[in-house]
Amino acid sequence: MYTEKIEMLINGRWCAGSAGTSQPLINPATEEELARVPHASEADLDEALFASSKGFKVWSNYTPLARQVIMEKAARLLEERITNISKTLTLEMGKPFAEAKIEMGFVIDVTRWYGEEGKRIYGRLVPPRAPNLRQMVLKEPVGPSCAFVAWNFPGTNVIRKVAGALAAGCSILIKPSEETPGTAVAIARCFQDAGLPDGVLNLVFGLPDEVSRKVLGSQIPKKMSFTGSIPVGKHLQKLAAETMKRCTMELGGHAPVLIFEDADLQNAIKATAGFKFRNAGQVCISPTRFYIQEKVYKSFVEGFTEFTKAIKVGNGLEDGVQMGPLIDTRRLTVMKNFVADAQNYGANIETGGERIGNQGYFFAPTVLSDVSDEAKIMNEEPFGPIAPMASFKDFDEVVERANSLPFGLASYVFTSNGEKAAKIGNMLDAGLVGVNHPMVSTPETPFGGVNESGYGSEGGIEGLEAFLRTKFVTEFGV
Repeated sequence: MYTEKIEMLINGRWCAGSAGTSQPLINPATEEELARVPHASEADLDEALFASSKGFKVWSNYTPLARQVIMEKAARLLEERITNISKTLTLEMGKPFAEAKIEMGFVIDVTRWYGEEGKRIYGRLVPPRAPNLRQMVLKEPVGPSCAFVAWNFPGTNVIRKVAGALAAGCSILIKPSEETPGTAVAIARCFQDAGLPDGVLNLVFGLPDEVSRKVLGSQIPKKMSFTGSIPVGKHLQKLAAETMKRCTMELGGHAPVLIFEDADLQNAIKATAGFKFRNAGQVCISPTRFYIQEKVYKSFVEGFTEFTKAIKVGNGLEDGVQMGPLIDTRRLTVMKNFVADAQNYGANIETGGERIGNQGYFFAPTVLSDVSDEAKIMNEEPFGPIAPMASFKDFDEVVERANSLPFGLASYVFTSNGEKAAKIGNMLDAGLVGVNHPMVSTPETPFGGVNESGYGSEGGIEGLEAFLRTKFVTEFGV
């Protein structure tokens, strides 16, 4: 049963919005309506912006230690409520409960890590060129911030923005996805219950374009962070440019996977297949273009297909389910089109390739072999449970093909040759490179892409730096 009450948080007050408008929240596994998601009116957004300004004045004057204490309390509340929040996440997004619980564990880790790292926001003294001078470089919070996030990781996408801003001393106004609101609401309740001052965290829902135009058109937010698609990211960046807001853009990718003939094939199959179908492939760093060296191509495709056929698909709350539904019926159409287009270019369906059942948005885990580089799926991010396979001959060829697209988020390489691994790690045009494993995201490491996959980082000290500005102070007569 879906128990989270969907409300907006404005200036420390939970509310349904002053306009009385809302939209349905649908369970993608059953297509039943779970709740109604309230929309913010223009007046609500004005109030949230003003609250964010007031909240910043309060929160930025807390010491880093005092901020960390509240963030630690929030982390403990998240731990206490992890089971219920994970169920909420599964009901509204579809991923298996075990995956949802892992994601919420990541949310807790990020909250703790940023809270602790906020105590290490250091400046520096610069030796002067003249006597009686002192030169100081200071780090201070950039100001009230705003964020817009996608639906695919309802916990992770939210907490990377919220925890980074709070640890730096910023307030934040965030609009989570209306398709997965309950997880964000539950996280916000933990921060409020931990003693976060009113107005420091504001959470709103509404028509995306209306909310983004209003918020980004305001002079109050000084920083914007976005996780989502490349077209929407470009649109928001243009809006943010009018008021010169600093931006962090975590956009889409199309991750190549390079399997060399000297790789540990069983490790490569297990690692990439498990990662490919996590969250039904709805992951920006999901392996999406498989290039396998000719000598091991047949063996890899056969092994990967065998693994794929064994995946149990179903409602994420059922025992043993390994992959849930897509987020919405629109994604089913996209998957069918990718498969049909690949077939038109000569690809073979090794397994899957079609919808499962007629209730819920389930699409079978799919493996396509002999996929042409001209096929749409090799050039556009699929964001679904389809693994296209192609062969390659040599090192230079596969590097060129891997770097042929304008995206640059994640890349993966499997080889037992250390020299080759080091060389190709430097040559791949991506912000994240995983060699012999796909785990490229932790709280303490930077996460972000290059080229059209965006810029800036979340996670690590780089993610904290994104919410800080630099001030130089020079004193004479000291």
